[in-house]
Formats: sequence, structure tokens, C-alpha cells
Amino acid sequence: MRRIGPKHPRLGAAAGHAAEWLATRLFARAGFHRLGSAFAEARLAEAHERLTRGETLYFAGLGPAGTHNSGVALVEVTQANGPRLILNNEEERFSGNKHTSEYPRASIDAMIAALRGMGRDVSDIFAWLTTWDYPALAGTLARTILEEAPQSLGLLRTTEAAGFDARRMDQMTRTPKILAKQLGLGERVPLIMMPHHDNHAWFSYAASPFAADDDPVAIAVLDGTGDRGSVSLYEGRAGTMRKLYSNDSVFDSLGAFYSVIASTQGGWTWLSCEGRYMGAAAWGNMDRASNRYYQRLRDVLVLADGGEIRLNRALASWYASPFEAPYHPALTEILGEPLKPSQLWNPDAVLRVEDIQHRADTQERLDKAAATQLVFEDAMVHVVDHLLRTTGAHRLILTGGVALNAVGNMRLLEHFDAVWFATAQGREARLHLWVPPVPGDPGVPIGAAWLFAHLAGAPRGAALSHAFYCGLPPARAEIEAALRADDVTAEEIGEVATPDGRAAVADLMAFVVAQGGVIALYQGAGETGPRALGHRSILANPCDPDARERLNARVKYREAIRPLAPMATLEAARDHFVLEDGCADADYNAYNYMVLTAHAKPKARENIPAVIHADGTGRIQIVRERDDPLTYAYLKAMGRHAGVEMSVNTSFNVAGPIAQTPQQAVETLRRAKGLDAVIMVASDGTTFAVRHGGERDGGRFSDWYARWRARCPRR
Repeated sequence: MRRIGPKHPRLGAAAGHAAEWLATRLFARAGFHRLGSAFAEARLAEAHERLTRGETLYFAGLGPAGTHNSGVALVEVTQANGPRLILNNEEERFSGNKHTSEYPRASIDAMIAALRGMGRDVSDIFAWLTTWDYPALAGTLARTILEEAPQSLGLLRTTEAAGFDARRMDQMTRTPKILAKQLGLGERVPLIMMPHHDNHAWFSYAASPFAADDDPVAIAVLDGTGDRGSVSLYEGRAGTMRKLYSNDSVFDSLGAFYSVIASTQGGWTWLSCEGRYMGAAAWGNMDRASNRYYQRLRDVLVLADGGEIRLNRALASWYASPFEAPYHPALTEILGEPLKPSQLWNPDAVLRVEDIQHRADTQERLDKAAATQLVFEDAMVHVVDHLLRTTGAHRLILTGGVALNAVGNMRLLEHFDAVWFATAQGREARLHLWVPPVPGDPGVPIGAAWLFAHLAGAPRGAALSHAFYCGLPPARAEIEAALRADDVTAEEIGEVATPDGRAAVADLMAFVVAQGGVIALYQGAGETGPRALGHRSILANPCDPDARERLNARVKYREAIRPLAPMATLEAARDHFVLEDGCADADYNAYNYMVLTAHAKPKARENIPAVIHADGTGRIQIVRERDDPLTYAYLKAMGRHAGVEMSVNTSFNVAGPIAQTPQQAVETLRRAKGLDAVIMVASDGTTFAVRHGGERDGGRFSDWYARWRARCPRR
């Protein structure tokens, strides 16, 4: 049973063209200008002229209201060095609302404060760039709504779909006025609309270790959807990029496939379900030959000629009803009834590996997760296979929200090995892969500014080595203000501004963790992207087999299916994991961001059981001294105290976004009963240990601190 493509493609195409034409004019009246418009061309010409004269320009990439993960990026651009990222403020970190689609007021306020701290002001921002080409998006949505009429007309009643929040779309159209009012300007702020997938692609390519290569580089944007479609393919070469393909479809989408099934089978909402379901897959049957759901589920995605992925609309009905009725009866026969929106997050409906002993359907649900992951991986391989053959490349940039599937990324490295290249390209090679630390939509504000700089003639900028760009380091006064609460106790334990001071604080941290303590590290600017990488991290002993259960039960309050990740020095990572040759570029830079899993070596399960997942892998992060000297010193100290230069690393949050401000850090400590202390580092290096106050303080950290000081009297 198969149906590919919409029922009414001509009707959909006509509606799409008409909607895009009309939206272009309406948005222009509201202060939004497309690339190619007279306004955008004039701004690009002026930017090019001023950069050529040696001026420094500032661009702001803006993720406005109405789409998930709103925020703002500030980029400094010179003709000598190209773009330099100053900050990428994600609104969820400031508001506390995960994946928020609200207007990024707090993010912009924080950016203005940063500008003024640099001796600049809002008048120094040369251009404001949006993360979407809204007329193109309007055309795509109009086509999608009509091409499956009358069933797809129900999409008009859907307030949230594929990351869009219709309730805030009116606010989005008023962004030029709202922004002007916030900035204290008399006239609305003109916005230049940048194509969504081009933003993803250019920044990911330009910031990669591959951008300087004269040989071709394949670039794949795999997404929930963009303004033109959900799959876009590019070729990069010698610092330039050209688009090869866009599928022009919202629902012929790998992201939508995974989100719908993960939500309706796992019991979580979109944007929260995908990582959980990937984790659940490891507990299921990952054997294509024996998983009884895989062979039938693979019919949902048709792997068509030219590397295309097409949704089988005879099985799936989420093209018309992604939430209420996403399955046709034939798909229900395979997976069972989908969970309804009203059931999501219900404890009786959520998939829990803990239930495997007393709920008969748990193993079946885990096997369905495994089958979904396998079909997803097949589709990824299909797209990349075509792209590599077309470009002749052996280097691949993978970006878009789909690139957060770290297991799938690892499978690409395994599949495109020396044998594949000998057969397909007739040469000795293997796949080299790079995924940026922020491949999803929180990174698109950076991409919008980066792409505009490129179009203005600036060089591509330096390659990325870390992700510490969300906000600015907290000042000592900010931390001290947050510590005035009655229910926390804090003491100054040293400083990290000098090598000796940093070594002492790191040694104390490792001593506490090696004794079984669980601490959080709050330092510097926060990480941009979904992973905590040492600036907003909860740390524990990877050698402790009970660490995962204790962290999930008493600190994070989360499902057992979600693994804990290892952070390590390069030497320790090599010692315990199989690091792929295809990730060796720039000294294994691809492993810096926790976007790839790696197979554990045999001794790892015995030595570091807390960070080895059910499938024998770990989502590794390698820490470099030049990028994060305190965390690196802590890992070296773990080698002395625990016998391995490695740590459990999970994000410093409890059922919400990663803690951004000092006040949020204290609030997270309040919610995390099993957290022994938060190590808070001010911008001047002053370091505090903050713990629960009153009866909630079990005294563990105080005892360890006293014992550590007795061992190190000079400190």
C-alpha cells in the first residue's frame, strides 16, 4: 500500500505561489525585506563598501516570535577576519520556558547590555537579519494546507505544528515596531529576511574544519521543516557554497517522521520527545533482521530516486492531522493506536524502561523505538549516499534539527567506510563528518548574520572550537545578589584567575566527586545549543555504577532511558572509546560538542559504567585546556582522585532550560535535592561553593571540604 505525493499538487502549487506573492508585499509594508529587494541590495552594497574601508560592523541575527527557540545573535564583522560571534542568546535560557516561541525580549536586553559593555550601543547594529524568509514560508504553508484538501484544511485549526506557534504569528509581523519600542528608536527597525536552510548551511560550513578545503564538501540540512522544505543539499568548495536541491515539502521530512512517532509512541510532546526516543531505542531490538516492526515500518518512508525521501501517505496521515489523527489504519496495525495530545506526559502513558518488569507492553514499545531509529538511519544514509555520489566529496557537514540524533550520526561514519568509497567513488577514502554544536534552530540567528556577512564580501571567519556564547560571564555582584536567599549557604572557596588558584578549585571539585559527591559547575558564558559542555554542567563520578540512578532519581528527576554523557580529556577519550578516523580533523574537533556517540572499548563498562549506555556507546565530549581551562583542570584532577580523566556531565537544569543567570542557578539548586553544591565562578575569577541551607544541608560537602583542606593545608 503506497501513495507518494499530494492529491492536488497543482492546486497546492498555485496557492503557494499566490501566498508568497501576496506575503512579499504585505511583509514589505510591515518592514520585512527579502534578499534581492532594493533595500537588501542597498544594505549589502553599503556593508561591502564600509568593510572594504576597514570599518567594523555589527549584525544581529534575530529569531522572532512565532517559531520555536527564539533568540538573538550578535556578530562582529571585519574585512580582515570576517565574522566573529560575540553571543547567541537563546530566549528560553532567560525566560525559563523551554523551546519558547515568545518574542526574545530578555535576550535582546542582554545583548544591548553586552554592546554597551563594549562601548557600543544599539545604533551600532548595521543590520537586523531574521532566521526565516517569511513569504517563502507563507507559500510553503499555503501549499501544504491545500494540496491534500479537504483533509489538510484541518491544519488551519492547528495552533502549533512543526515548531510554529500560530498564536504568536501576529506578534511576529509586528516585530519591527516592537523592536523599535524596545530599543528606544523613533522609527520601526527594518528587518532583512534570510533563507532558513541557507542560514543553517552557511554557518555550519564556514565554522567547520573543512571550509578551507579546495576539494568539495557535502552539506546536508535535514530538518523538521524550513521555509522552502525539510531537506536541502549543498556543495561547499574553497569557502564558497552552492545549493543543489530542496525538497519543497513540509511532510516529506525526516524530522516530522521522527517527531510524530516519538511523540505518539513515547508519550512526550514535540521537541521534547526526539532525544528521549533515541535513548529508548538502545533498549530495544536494534537488529534489522529480527525486529518484527522494522520491515513493516520502513514502508512509511519511501527511498526514492535521486536521494529523495517521500512520505507514504497511505500509511501516515500527519500531512493532514499531525496531532489528533496522524496514522491511517494500516499504520495503526503496525504500531498500535497513537497516543492523543491529552495523554502526553501522563505517567501512565509515557514510555519508561523501568516498567519492563511489570508492564507486558514495555519491551514491545522499546522495540518500536528501535525500529523507528533504524528506519530513520536508513533514510539518512539514502540522502547522504546520493549527495556524496553527486558531489564526489568525502567530507560531510550535517546540520538542521535532525543532526541532533547522535546515534544516526555515528551510523553514517560506520556506513560510509573505505569499502563504500572504493566501490562508489573508486578511491581510497572514508567519510569525514562534522556537526556544529548548535545544529538546530537556536543556531539559525548566528547563521543569518554569518550569511549576510558572506554576501557582503567578508571572509568566512575562524573555525569553531567551543560553544560558550550564550550571554556573558556573571559578575561577582550578580552572584552575591543571588546568594542572599535565606535557604542557601555560600562560602568563597578560592579563585580561578591564576593557574594555582584554578588548580586548587579543580582539585577540590575532583576530590568531592571522587568521594561520591554530585556538584554543578556554573562558570563563564553559557553554552549555546542543547548540550551543557562544562559551563552549566552537573558533574559526578563516571566510575560509580550507581551514579546514573542517583542522578536521575534525586537530582534530575528524569527517565532512566536518558543516558549520562562522558566528558574527558582527549587521552582519556581515546583510552575508553573508539574515536572514528572520520572525526579526526582539527584534533578530533567533532567530538567537542556531544553531537556524536562513540563505541566504548571493552574495559569501559567496568571502569566507567555510569556513562556507558545500554547499546555500549557514550555521547562523548572532549574538553580542551585552551577553551575551558577550569573544566580541563578538573578532569586532570579526576585522573588523580578517581583514576580516570573523565566525568559524568549532564546539563545543569531540572525539568526546564539550562540555568542561565545566577538566580536561576540558585533556583535549580533548590529543586535538585540530591545536589551537594554548586560551584559558581564570577567573571573576576572569584569562586563560591553554594549548597542547601538549614535542614536540607546534609553536611556532606562541608565535611569533604574540611577533609580536602586538611590534606592541602597550604590552600
